[in-house]
Amino acid sequence: MPSSMNSALHRRAMLKLGASTTTGLVLSAGAAAAQGLPGPTPVDTGKVQDGKVVFPPWRGEADSPGSPPPAPLPPEQRVGFAVVGLGRLSLEELLPAFAESGQARVTALVSGSPEKMAAVARQYGIPPGSCYSYADFDRVRENPQVQAVYVVLPNAMHREYVERAAAAGKHVLCEKPLATSAADARAMVDACAKAGVRLMVAYRIQYQPHHLRVRQFVKDGTFGRIVAFTAGNVQTVAADATRQWRHKRAQAGGGALPDIGLYCLNTARFVTGQEPVEVFAHTYSPPGDPRYADVEETVNFMLRFPSGLVAQCVSSYGAREDKWQRLQMEKATIDMPNAYDYRGQRLIIGQRQGDDKANNEVVLPPKNQFTAEIDHFAQCLRTGQAPRTPGEEGVRDHVIMEAIYRSAASGQAVKLG
Repeated sequence: MPSSMNSALHRRAMLKLGASTTTGLVLSAGAAAAQGLPGPTPVDTGKVQDGKVVFPPWRGEADSPGSPPPAPLPPEQRVGFAVVGLGRLSLEELLPAFAESGQARVTALVSGSPEKMAAVARQYGIPPGSCYSYADFDRVRENPQVQAVYVVLPNAMHREYVERAAAAGKHVLCEKPLATSAADARAMVDACAKAGVRLMVAYRIQYQPHHLRVRQFVKDGTFGRIVAFTAGNVQTVAADATRQWRHKRAQAGGGALPDIGLYCLNTARFVTGQEPVEVFAHTYSPPGDPRYADVEETVNFMLRFPSGLVAQCVSSYGAREDKWQRLQMEKATIDMPNAYDYRGQRLIIGQRQGDDKANNEVVLPPKNQFTAEIDHFAQCLRTGQAPRTPGEEGVRDHVIMEAIYRSAASGQAVKLG
């Protein structure tokens, strides 16, 4: 018999066997019910509560209970965002984060490159009528599918597009830093308030689970008071970086400080729950390096808080990538490798355990911090609550960064009002 005929007969036999097996399973289930055997329990089926399906715990007390099932809104109920700027951050992180969101969706794009925008629009299903150039961005006012915009542009462009979005009646989520100066940041806050729209700064770290857990430890006094806070965010840049806008003060507002040092600054305020009253700083750039003709390569700064705590931070474009944070408490040391990265945060607690020293890692479920901040803002717009990181938060950081630069220039500590 030819091999092809053997194969055909074999497939028919397997299909017949599969059908018989399935029928047997159905009959067995019916027979079990007829015999009074227990049926499915709520542990397996769950129940609807407040419009969501929830399940009771099924693991024993020694294991963590697990995460609840996602409860996404129907697509038509999600907050529609126009993403303004289609650079690396938007394409590599933000658009994928929107794809994970159950609260928000991308409904429009804004770019200066028609070719790139058309390609991205095809990938994410954005109709041509919802694709705008920078020149005709104001037409977003007429798009009912857009309730908010996410501004992802060079720092010096933030003010213009935040104000234009506010004038169009759209709420605004703006990348950090909010602007290039405290004065511009205040003007943006005022413009949004006057237009009656929300303004939130995209401080993703404040929505990241490990940092939220550390903040809770501090707030609850789990390990006593904070004695020392140290943090660093350093990385190297390409030899031809002089062509990059981040190395031009007029476009960036500074060098390493507003770009990556801001993570250390804002997180120190967030985690401690305190506002600094004094700063002291030093900046450095390699002599003759054209990359740092206009901005600093490295900044070391200290923040003194009302409690007496001093946070010591460093950010640099001149050292191999490392992103760390350490809190030394009365009863423990809290280390966070990869503290400011887009993913991969770790939380390690060193403390006494009986007569021994132990380092215990707190393992938390992974969560996209970009999606978390987007979902938070979308929920705020749906419920009317104020965002956790409003525009005023960005203004405060600009005030502190300007004080850091003044301290570095004078060699003296600068008090904050």
